[in-house]
Amino acid sequence: MKSAAFALALALFGSAVPAWAKVAEVSERGFVVRHLVEVSTSPAKTWDMILDPAKWWESSHTWSGDAANLSIDAKAGGCFCEVLRNPKSPNAAPRGSVEHMRVVYIESDHALRMVGALGPLQADAANGTLTIEIKPAKDGTQILLEYVVGGFLRTPMDKLAPAVDGMLGAQLASLAGKLGGAFSAAFPLPEDKPAKAPEAEQAGPPEPPAATGDEIIGR
Repeated sequence: MKSAAFALALALFGSAVPAWAKVAEVSERGFVVRHLVEVSTSPAKTWDMILDPAKWWESSHTWSGDAANLSIDAKAGGCFCEVLRNPKSPNAAPRGSVEHMRVVYIESDHALRMVGALGPLQADAANGTLTIEIKPAKDGTQILLEYVVGGFLRTPMDKLAPAVDGMLGAQLASLAGKLGGAFSAAFPLPEDKPAKAPEAEQAGPPEPPAATGDEIIGR
């Protein structure tokens, strides 16, 4: 029988995992979700859209039920937050707010990194790092999204990871749709070899962003 925590996770993340969902890595310690998309817009326009989640994040994956309540304060320490408005009086003082994630690294037109446990993960002792990187492509811009989760979770990692993967894949697909692009399959695919991190990254330098996706998107 599924636990109450797992049921809540599926309710907020979405119980139907799309056919293109693919968890890059999973173990008892945590999991990694990684997706790639290419859009026809310039890096500058793509970047501006990423920083405005109210325009592309799906309302079904918010606490308030309306993505218009989302915002990102685009600076180190800034909040990816959501206002919980009073449904009976939208113009009245909000009934609360939610911090989804906090910005720890930001570089215009290149990379955004935030830390935080999304959705029901915040009820457990979970840690999550979300990195979004963009790179000029031949016909537009490539966007790489990676979410690394670890810590203590009451739901087994291998059961929760596909739901998180499906939710984030849906967000990136929505972003691509707003930018006139086409969603690509998550990667690495079964027939692909995982990208090898460069030696500098293996040595553990303090400077982000992570190079996990740089080789894949041709940095």
